[in-house]
Amino acid sequence: MSERHADFDPAIGLLEFESIVAGIVAGDAMAKASPIASLFAGTVHPGRYLVLVGGDTAAVEVALDAGGLDTVVDSLFLADVHPSVMDAITTTDTAAPVDGEAVGVVETSASATAIVAADAGVKAAAVGLPALRLADDLGGKAYCVFAGTVADVEAAVEAATSRIEGRDRLVASTVIPQLHAEMADNLAVELRFNGRIRGDEA
Repeated sequence: MSERHADFDPAIGLLEFESIVAGIVAGDAMAKASPIASLFAGTVHPGRYLVLVGGDTAAVEVALDAGGLDTVVDSLFLADVHPSVMDAITTTDTAAPVDGEAVGVVETSASATAIVAADAGVKAAAVGLPALRLADDLGGKAYCVFAGTVADVEAAVEAATSRIEGRDRLVASTVIPQLHAEMADNLAVELRFNGRIRGDEA
């Protein structure tokens, strides 16, 4: 588990910009406007810019306000983000093994919405979150994977899709009972995300 979790407790906010310049300007404004605990920013496909901040709830809200909404593709504010979501975003390890009798996948057209979906799913049911992949090498799309019993995975996917329904960012979702072992192995490989947040800036 990453040592950076305390920096994202209890709240996170993310702005996803269409313009790299706008994202850099916003990140600077956010850092100057609020005593946030952490800020990570960088480019993702397809030429977008993510700014992720975390810390005290009020500080995160102030930072998001300072970042503005011009050229924002997607955004999120989670006042009480689930720890497994931060595990999935900040881990320096590869994706977790996909264990359980079923898996559920929620695919979105933007990163922030996938994080919101993942948070809703793990809060709604006793499921694992072995994968949360954001934007890189996906043409800007993102997805999360839930694992557990069929009933729990169905509940997680339902909660995730319901939570993001008004965002118009859902691409697809599914529940697969008894995922084949070879597909499970493929899901458990390295998941790429912004190297800056993972600390592997190579």
